[in-house]
Amino acid sequence: MSQLTELYQEVILDHYRNPRNAKPIEKETHSAEGHNPLCGDDVEVHLLIEDGVVADVSVRGVGCAISTASSSLMSEAIRGKSLDEVEQMFERFHAMVTSPIDAPAPIDGLGKLEVLAGVRNYPVRIKCATLPWHALKSAIAGSSEPVTTEAGE
Repeated sequence: MSQLTELYQEVILDHYRNPRNAKPIEKETHSAEGHNPLCGDDVEVHLLIEDGVVADVSVRGVGCAISTASSSLMSEAIRGKSLDEVEQMFERFHAMVTSPIDAPAPIDGLGKLEVLAGVRNYPVRIKCATLPWHALKSAIAGSSEPVTTEAGE
């Protein structure tokens, strides 16, 4: 195992064991739930959006290490970002984890989120990694229906 792979695994385990932004927020303007029935992941995304910027974020739920780490890393990455930046980050993240295994993963502009690039090697885990992102997108859109991984990637 390479040192880089070991480092990535350590970051994922740290975010799984100590998820960031899992506390309630005082005010919220947007929220959504997500479910992955195959893995049992459940996630809630709560946002405070002020002037088109994610001013505060809370991501809570139960799930596997990949889902929890993805939620935690996402919450750190989106705080302080404009909704346009969040949308671009969603697109880049989704492209990274769903890119073909035989091509380099597109990680430009993803910072710490690139630790989840290896998920693309495990197709069943892609849904775990993308669930919080789809819930985020649903929250921003103001959808009242919970998202599910069975509705597509």
